[in-house]
Amino acid sequence: MCRNIRTLFNFDPPATELEIRDASLQFVRKLSGFTVPSKANEAAFEQAVQEIAASARVLIRSLVTSAEPRTREAEAAKAKERAALRFGGANERQ
Repeated sequence: MCRNIRTLFNFDPPATELEIRDASLQFVRKLSGFTVPSKANEAAFEQAVQEIAASARVLIRSLVTSAEPRTREAEAAKAKERAALRFGGANERQ
C-alpha cells in the first residue's frame, strides 16, 4: 500500500508537487486503512492529504545536506538491481 512513499529530498530536479501529493495520499491511506474513503469520510481524508503535503513541502525545503543530489534514473536503476537480487531475475522476464 505504501509503494508511492519514496524519498523526496535531495533530488535534481527537486520533488514535484505531484510526487509530494502522491506520497501524502499513500501515507493517509496507510494510516486510515482506506484506499478510497466513504462519502462520509471524504472531506476529512482530503484535508489530511493536503495538510500532510504542506508539511512535507516545509520539511523538504528546510532540510540541508552536503551530499550530491541524486537522480531519479540512478535511483530507479538501483531499485531494479535490488529487485533482481531479491526476486532472482523475475523482473527480466517482464
